[in-house]
Amino acid sequence: MSSSSGDDGRPVAPQPPVNNGLVINGGTHYVGNQAIGNRAQAFSGSVGFQPQDPAQAAARTAELLVYVEQLLSEHRAALADPEATTRELRRLREELDEEEPQPPVLRRALDRLTEFVQPVTPLVVAVGELAQTVRGTLGA
Repeated sequence: MSSSSGDDGRPVAPQPPVNNGLVINGGTHYVGNQAIGNRAQAFSGSVGFQPQDPAQAAARTAELLVYVEQLLSEHRAALADPEATTRELRRLREELDEEEPQPPVLRRALDRLTEFVQPVTPLVVAVGELAQTVRGTLGA
C-alpha cells in the first residue's frame, strides 16, 4: 500500500471518497421516503401502528380525511385535475359513511386518489397514510 505525503514531507491521511448517491450493501432493507442529491428533500408522515379498536380506527380515518382536505386546498394549483381529486375524496368519504362500506369501492377510490395526488409529495404521504388506515381497518 502506498502512502502520500504533503508538501512538508509528512504523511497525509487518505480522504474517503465522496458519494453523492445512495449505496446499500447486503441484507434486506426497508426504505421509506428518501431524497438524494443537492438540495433534495424527503417528506414523511407520522409512523405508527394501525389502531385495533374500531373507534380508534374511525377517529384516525376521520382525522386523515380532514388533513387530506386541508392539503388539497393548500396545493390545489399543483394538481393536474383538482376537481377530480376533490370528487374522488368525496366518493371515498361517502363510501366510508355507508353502514357496510364495500372494500372494492374503497380500493378503487383510494387508488384513484393516490394517482391524482402524485405530483404533490405531502399529499402523497397523507393519502398513503389514509389508504393504509382504511385498508388495515376494513380489509380494503
